[in-house]
Amino acid sequence: MAFNRMESATYLASLLAKGFSRALQERGQKLGFAPGQFPVLLELWSEEGLTQKQLLDRLDIEQATMANTLARMERDGLITRRQHPYDRRSQQIFLTERAREIEAAAKEAALAAEQSLLSGFRRFERELMLEYMRMALANTARNGDVS
Repeated sequence: MAFNRMESATYLASLLAKGFSRALQERGQKLGFAPGQFPVLLELWSEEGLTQKQLLDRLDIEQATMANTLARMERDGLITRRQHPYDRRSQQIFLTERAREIEAAAKEAALAAEQSLLSGFRRFERELMLEYMRMALANTARNGDVS
């Protein structure tokens, strides 16, 4: 059987992820954040003072990737780190005022990126696509296919 990449969910999902990332990058760059930083920002906007380990567990990404992302975010003035009051081995991560100030605009940028990629979709098509994406993600988590 011949492999047709345009019939491959894996291939299409990869292209779609790149498309969303590029669309968010264009918008986020103007605000001072990168697409890879957006999930961290979302977690910290929801709850500050998390440790790197807590962020790793919540976002399910590699430790080295998280360390690099946090280092860039600190360099870019989005986060600060403070010694954990009860665990001398870890640090808590807090947003800077600058990061707090861009929250609404960053979320709007993410919505605009999504809108641009899903333009032409009817509401039920968009809702179905999101539901199918959640189902596929649940399958990958259940099957251990996502690290």
